[in-house]
Amino acid sequence: MAVHSQPARPVMLGQNQYGKAENRVVRVTRDGATHHIKDLNVSVSLSGDMDEVHYSGSNATVLPTDTTKNTVFAFAKEYGIDSAEQFAIHLARHFVTSQESIHRARIRVEEYTWDRIATSEAAAGPAGPDEPRHSFVRSGRETRLTQITYDGSSWEVVSGLKDLVVMNTTDSEFWGYVKDRYTTLPEARDRILATQVSGRWRFNWTGDEQKAPDWEESYEQTRTHLLRAFAETYSLSLQQTLYRMGARIIDHRAEIDEVRFSLPNKHHFLVDLEPFGLTNDNEVYFAADRPYGLIEATVLRDGCEARIPVDLSNL
Repeated sequence: MAVHSQPARPVMLGQNQYGKAENRVVRVTRDGATHHIKDLNVSVSLSGDMDEVHYSGSNATVLPTDTTKNTVFAFAKEYGIDSAEQFAIHLARHFVTSQESIHRARIRVEEYTWDRIATSEAAAGPAGPDEPRHSFVRSGRETRLTQITYDGSSWEVVSGLKDLVVMNTTDSEFWGYVKDRYTTLPEARDRILATQVSGRWRFNWTGDEQKAPDWEESYEQTRTHLLRAFAETYSLSLQQTLYRMGARIIDHRAEIDEVRFSLPNKHHFLVDLEPFGLTNDNEVYFAADRPYGLIEATVLRDGCEARIPVDLSNL
């Protein structure tokens, strides 16, 4: 039986990007005897006229990833780091406007917090102008995040946080849910509600530096509203709490149009102490790390569309 060959289908290059990931840069600002720290993990991703480097290996349009690394450190000196957002904006604008072959830059930043260690002199009274203030301890707070995307004409700024662990020891219930023959979970009228917040929020900033938010204040206020909504919501479900957290941010921060949360339910189960002749009056719990419920949703300003990826690990 004759075998007839079929013409080969063309193979085309799809979406692609390159860059230098996880550049750890620490910027110390010395204000006399008082020092300030910005500790960032910066990832640069560039795309544009890159077909030929894939097809033939020609590097004629390729800015080396080592150069992008060097730029991160040079900009930390030249511009300083007022905020993660502003630093990433400087970088994104530079790469797109300085290289003809680069059409789009995406800068992702993780920021790590350091708290100042008070000295014995500071504990004794007000700090004097010459008192050394250069000692820090790495904070156990959440990691602050931002992603800046620029294509030469439009900007997208998405900031957020991860690993913010919160707990309410009461004012949470869970009952009235669907039950089938596999349901064993008892209804709860007073339970612990705990989660590890991963959240992102998208700004409506269009690139006008004169109208840019105060990025540092915006982050702190957004975080505050998130925490207050968690603490002040009498929760009948983690979904309800998530919505209240996002809605409060939208209501109080005019610069934000979209909020997305991913909230693992950190289950705390009451321990059965009856075998030991003890009553457990909502006092002793087993903290289970897995499996866990995972609650995710987006909250939007009216009239806006969702742009933050459903999977926050992609942002």
